[in-house]
Amino acid sequence: MKRLIVAVTGASGVIYGIRALEILRALGGIETHLILSPSAARTIAEETDRSIEQVRALGDTLYSHKDIGAAISSGSFRTEGMLIAPCSVKTLSGVAHCFDDELVVRAADVCLKERRRVVLLFRETPLHAGHIELMAQATRNGAIVMPPVPGFYHRPRSVDDIVTQTVGRALDLFGIDPRIVKRWQEPESAIPATAAAKRAG
Repeated sequence: MKRLIVAVTGASGVIYGIRALEILRALGGIETHLILSPSAARTIAEETDRSIEQVRALGDTLYSHKDIGAAISSGSFRTEGMLIAPCSVKTLSGVAHCFDDELVVRAADVCLKERRRVVLLFRETPLHAGHIELMAQATRNGAIVMPPVPGFYHRPRSVDDIVTQTVGRALDLFGIDPRIVKRWQEPESAIPATAAAKRAG
């Protein structure tokens, strides 16, 4: 079974991480290793109708953000990489500067040193020069910075459509295709309707 680390930080847009976990659970065959930052718990309460317990239950394995001795803090623990969704400025800064004082950044740093994919759904706008420098440094370290900019060629009809498409494109970067992405010039019939894709945001 493949393993993917998913971290949810306190930036706005926690639904991206939640939707990724829902889709991966519905897909099967991928073991999720979940880290929730303390700020994520507050943002989940502010932005969704889900409880923190419901979100925790979506991960196959849950870690404390303080547990820098967790399995995912070692390169010998093999994974497909790490998705940080959403990624806060603080987390981006930690990844850019290898500041491994807690598990989210430590796990990301380990994935990067092992040349595994780290995808950062960086949620901030507008940007100042410091943000841009951090994104550039994180990219030089090997991370992929993917601001969750919505596409519109797939004619989204709801916020849920936008979130699901973005998460599907993020999972593409790990070679994971749950067949939820409406791809350019692909027939609509090629995309099956799934419970995960229909779930309200």
